[in-house]
Amino acid sequence: MNKIVYGPSIPRFSSQMHRFYIAPGQLKGTRVVLDEREGHHALHVLRIERGEQVIAMDGQGNQHRCTVDESSRRSVGLQVEDSSFTPRPATQTVLIQAIPKTKAWETILQKSTELSVSRIVPLTTERVVVQLGKETSASKVEKWKAILIDAMKQSGNPWLPQIEQPVALEEFANRKEVFDLSLIGSLQPERKHPRELFRAFNEGQGRPPQSVAIWIGPEGDFTAREMELAIAAGAQPISFGPIVLRSDTAVIYSLAIINYELQSSEPIS
Repeated sequence: MNKIVYGPSIPRFSSQMHRFYIAPGQLKGTRVVLDEREGHHALHVLRIERGEQVIAMDGQGNQHRCTVDESSRRSVGLQVEDSSFTPRPATQTVLIQAIPKTKAWETILQKSTELSVSRIVPLTTERVVVQLGKETSASKVEKWKAILIDAMKQSGNPWLPQIEQPVALEEFANRKEVFDLSLIGSLQPERKHPRELFRAFNEGQGRPPQSVAIWIGPEGDFTAREMELAIAAGAQPISFGPIVLRSDTAVIYSLAIINYELQSSEPIS
């Protein structure tokens, strides 16, 4: 088996191949059997047959081009032909997101994966409609992870975002986590265009940020007290323009800007 290490771009496996998720460490040697969820999808949705070539991804940068060597009613086995590894992005992007209603939340999880978020922190806030207990939170996180896995396979992003247990905004703010650049979407008058903050950091530090956090509020925005807590924790208010955006739209908008600013600071090869 050939081990190929690529640079920051996604490995050039064929986009026509079906992608499947394997847990980190699941591959032993050069053969792997898909778990129940992935196997069911392969057999009963995609109708995978022996001899087909597919991609197995572990969400930790590793991708394996495989040949299906077993396809029965209950099991799908893969033989690894070659592999590649994509390093983590130079900048880790953290989405700190007030939990919206189910449909919007699923969109946020999908688009965050496509836009290379490394970590998602679900927030409960005063204006969050969805309130979760500890037991409910644990089961919800498992469902959310399944959505992230499906988005990873669809997009081909080799890195699966980490999703945490929901946490109250005050509790998260009190952790005082340090990011090179921490931004918070705001409807308040005193806010800046994100480009100003990226430019100021790049000029001041002589490099792009290695960690960027973006706080997105619920429908109706954060309360004044919550905004104060986030700002005290290091978040800088930014503008999304003159139009008031829905929470899921604000996520896509802000992550697209962050990706643009980070990529524009990279040297053109």
